[in-house]
Amino acid sequence: MYLAALPDIAREFADTAGAAQYTLAAYFIGMALGQSFYGPVADRYGRKPPLYCGLVLYALASVGCALAPTIQSLLVCRFLQALGGCAGMVIPLAIVRDLYGPQATARVMSRLMLVMGVAPILAPLVGAQLLGDWGWRAIFWALAGCAAFALAAVRFGLAETLPTRPAQSISLRFVLDAYAGLLADRRYLGFALAGSFATAGMFAYIAGSSAVLIGLQGLSPQAYGWVFGANAFGLIAASQINHRLLRTRNPDGVLTGALTAMAMLGLVLALAAYCRPPQPISLVALLLPLFGFIAVLGFINPNTAAGAMADHGTRAGSAAALMGTLRFALATLVGAVVGLFDNGSAQAMGAVMAVCGVAALLAYRLLVVRGRVSATLPA
Repeated sequence: MYLAALPDIAREFADTAGAAQYTLAAYFIGMALGQSFYGPVADRYGRKPPLYCGLVLYALASVGCALAPTIQSLLVCRFLQALGGCAGMVIPLAIVRDLYGPQATARVMSRLMLVMGVAPILAPLVGAQLLGDWGWRAIFWALAGCAAFALAAVRFGLAETLPTRPAQSISLRFVLDAYAGLLADRRYLGFALAGSFATAGMFAYIAGSSAVLIGLQGLSPQAYGWVFGANAFGLIAASQINHRLLRTRNPDGVLTGALTAMAMLGLVLALAAYCRPPQPISLVALLLPLFGFIAVLGFINPNTAAGAMADHGTRAGSAAALMGTLRFALATLVGAVVGLFDNGSAQAMGAVMAVCGVAALLAYRLLVVRGRVSATLPA
């Protein structure tokens, strides 16, 4: 919701656009750290209690963002906001794994993306409208209201899916041993890294798109919101195509094609950004590969998540948390790299997205395909 406001935030605090983009990096760091906490807690105490705690923290931190007097305080509040909000990133995946077996998980996660995808479509549009009418601080007041609504939804609309809670330790040593065991699983690691690199490519787009599309291409915040929403719509449409394909197609075949397409689209985007005339890259040459790159995530995310969690139903929370931590650790890195190497063009964003796409394909091919013991993940 606040992406279109990054230039305004930089102007209000008399800071650079790069410094404002670091509020995204602060959020990614909080997401990476927080998810590793919620997974074991959700496996031990159930799915709903950590959701309550996370949403309360998110609401309070959103109020802090709305009242932030300096860019430094906004950074801190964005970090705390992420620590709370990441409960909603981990626990839904664990709930899906609680309710559905490995064969159905990939298809159900495609449906889950239909629901989760509404936010990327509506949020930039609503955020741009709030920005134009009441300024960027109103965006964070709205987010605090969203958290209050989510609390009510969890309380009255969500049943506990882990009624029998295992009496397992949540000591630091036990948690670290559990995570070490997951990382030693070559299949889990391959799926997790493939999904993480692919998602990191999307966050490179998130981190750099406002500067490129608004600052370089001259789009208005409202037009930027429509572009962002169109890309999110492509992701949602692809996830629903994935749901249908998995009725008859092998998930590994779908995933191989999607990862290959992402790598190629990333390279096309980087090539267009570097091999350009003296004028900025044309808008069409920028938007088409961006749309394709984001859309194929609709095939990649459900299948990598299902593949990673297929053999870990008894510790679904921890498996989802580690996967989320890897994703947002890489997102933090690529967000910082895009900001660090921003030269006023689309080159930094394009290059990082290309590297992420190629790395996702290599992780899957080297760790999952070559190390596969069974033929495929059941459809």
